[in-house]
Amino acid sequence: MELEGQWWKGELAEDIYQALRYKELRLPAYKGQSPQLSLRRYFADLIAIVSNRFKLCPAARHLAVYLLDLFMDRYDISVQQLHMVALSCLLLASKFEEREDRVPKLETLNSLGCMSSMNLILTKQGLLHMELLLLETFQWNLYLPTAAHFIEYYLPVAVNETDLHDGWPMACMEKTMLYMSKYADYFLEVSLQDHAFLRFVPSLVAAACVASSRVILRLSPSWPPRLQRLSAYTWEQLLPCVERLLIAHDSDVKEANKQKCHQPSSQPAQTVYPVQTPSVSLHQYMQRPNTQYMQQNCQPVVVSAQGPATYLTHTASTAAPLRQTQTLDAKVNVPGRAYQANALYPCFDR
Repeated sequence: MELEGQWWKGELAEDIYQALRYKELRLPAYKGQSPQLSLRRYFADLIAIVSNRFKLCPAARHLAVYLLDLFMDRYDISVQQLHMVALSCLLLASKFEEREDRVPKLETLNSLGCMSSMNLILTKQGLLHMELLLLETFQWNLYLPTAAHFIEYYLPVAVNETDLHDGWPMACMEKTMLYMSKYADYFLEVSLQDHAFLRFVPSLVAAACVASSRVILRLSPSWPPRLQRLSAYTWEQLLPCVERLLIAHDSDVKEANKQKCHQPSSQPAQTVYPVQTPSVSLHQYMQRPNTQYMQQNCQPVVVSAQGPATYLTHTASTAAPLRQTQTLDAKVNVPGRAYQANALYPCFDR
């Protein structure tokens, strides 16, 4: 998109943000009526994998998946053609969002291992034809805001020294900001996996990613006034999207713990991070037992596993007593995601 550098730090940040908010209200309608909707997750993952291979920016990856969603919504496409469509969407998005020297080249794409496994060879003529069809479908307009375009505007104020962690002042602001960035990135990726998130406008999804990160990091209040003013979203407006994100997080952690239990290890058994059933509500999620939150260059901040985590409600509350618990630090592969997830904190090997 026509945004130079770190636009969210410049003098025109608010104006650009408002322009993006205006544009998102006029995004094409998505009906979720594709005959190949069951394959959507696979092709979203394919885009993520190739995008990570070329180290493309999140905005390019999210725009590519959004283009794929809109195109699939309008056409009945064969599975073999969908591979070409997905990669063409990624190429178009990278040309729009990235510098020219970062756009994947045809020869490099064909050399990827996943291409041979799919028995797919891209040709210059085929790609040009598909890109032209995509551009005509979208009336040559790729100025389509996604959650990735909004998230950077929220992150600079996502954590503040006045926030409380588990009802206590934060010991290491730098480490907390690092975890916030990682979790926001994680939840952004989660939002790509399910087309149900398309019923929310991108700015709300981005705000919900920040709110969900604050819930997981046990920061209170969960949605402080500064973020409400910046985003113009209340906690109540974010709740439906936040609940979907947290349920997906629980599913990932449950799968990570399951794989960890099946891996042979000489280390002593560790506590398994509790997860909820798919019917979990946000209120139930906030009542879960506490876990340890490690901070860099500091003593571990250990929280109680007794009593409800009332500090995770929207308003701050009194600190609970502290006692030591075990941490989960073994990295395991989680199927169905284009990244690796730590059993307690997702981390990204891209």
